[in-house]
Amino acid sequence: MTTVTKEALLQHVGTELKTTDWFGVNQQQIDLFAEATLDHQFIHVDPERAAQTPFGSTIAHGFLSLSMLSHFAETFGLAIEGAYMGINYGFDKVRFIAPVKVDSQIRAHAKLASVEEKNPGQFMLKFDVTVEIEGEEKPALKAEWLTMQMVA
Repeated sequence: MTTVTKEALLQHVGTELKTTDWFGVNQQQIDLFAEATLDHQFIHVDPERAAQTPFGSTIAHGFLSLSMLSHFAETFGLAIEGAYMGINYGFDKVRFIAPVKVDSQIRAHAKLASVEEKNPGQFMLKFDVTVEIEGEEKPALKAEWLTMQMVA
């Protein structure tokens, strides 16, 4: 994560941020996510049945792919100098575009879309994020992600 001053943060609006490394999505992760969310739909957890679908294998939950943004933000994120806390504020828009098949590699591309000081010392950052699937034409997802940083 890159630390920037409040003034320098505004210079990053509209720019592409650092692309993340590839991250492998395996069946163990998918199964653990199914356990955590109680979503045991067969397309995620039953390789034999999932092989009979148009996907040809199990696929990651869309929310699993989305939840990886927290990990990916360690690479593309921007921390405001003096920030003592950052929180996930939510999403303006999320679209799941293509399935992430088991054993696929994914990575994120992000752009800082906007910065707004909501209250003194409270900065809302909006990131336009695309999660790419290695070797696939369509991305896994696109999202407009909101985070809030509290700055002393």
